[in-house]
Amino acid sequence: MDGIADMGGAPGWGSMHPPRRDEPVFAEPWESRAFALAILSNRVSGGNLDSFRHALERLDRAHYIDDGYYGRWLNAGELRLLDSAILAPGAVDARARNLRGEHVAEPPVPEPAKPDYPPTAEGTLRSLDTAPVFAVGERVRAKDMSPSGHTRLPRYVRGHVGVVDIIQPAGVLPDTNAHFLGENPQYVYSVRFDSHDLWGTDAEPFELTVELFESYLETTS
Repeated sequence: MDGIADMGGAPGWGSMHPPRRDEPVFAEPWESRAFALAILSNRVSGGNLDSFRHALERLDRAHYIDDGYYGRWLNAGELRLLDSAILAPGAVDARARNLRGEHVAEPPVPEPAKPDYPPTAEGTLRSLDTAPVFAVGERVRAKDMSPSGHTRLPRYVRGHVGVVDIIQPAGVLPDTNAHFLGENPQYVYSVRFDSHDLWGTDAEPFELTVELFESYLETTS
């Protein structure tokens, strides 16, 4: 679960401000419970950091935006439990209605189908015996691809050319790890893009650095 707190953005994007000395970690008590339930749900369902991110991506608009930041986490945790048949479809709604005194039938508890996918090591960093394909200072192109599942390749850099600034340690590839298809560790590159190349000549001039896995990149020749 390393790094799970960076999933799904940060709360309060519309009212960002420097933290106050007396600012609580959670604005409301229910947010801390939702945070804990989301982490527990992903663990109980046999998930990992990337499978939880993919659950966030699969939420509909109401569950992702209208329910707010920690509502989003709670909804993703429920989806992970449904994915692994820890919960039956409709079980949460039925239990909520019963707690309101409606006396509805709850679906039977299903047979769990958690993925048999233990990590090969703690965390997401891995060691590789092979050398990086790309070098610092090399011009590379982010592949213009549209995966059907999870990816950490931002759409706005796809097909664009940048320069490798730093070669980072190898990490578990989210694209396969999210779907329990293997860790497929790869080097990660800090690639610098020009804002005009990404968004046109009218864009504000600046340089943007994006961390990209090796399989996201190709040579420019």
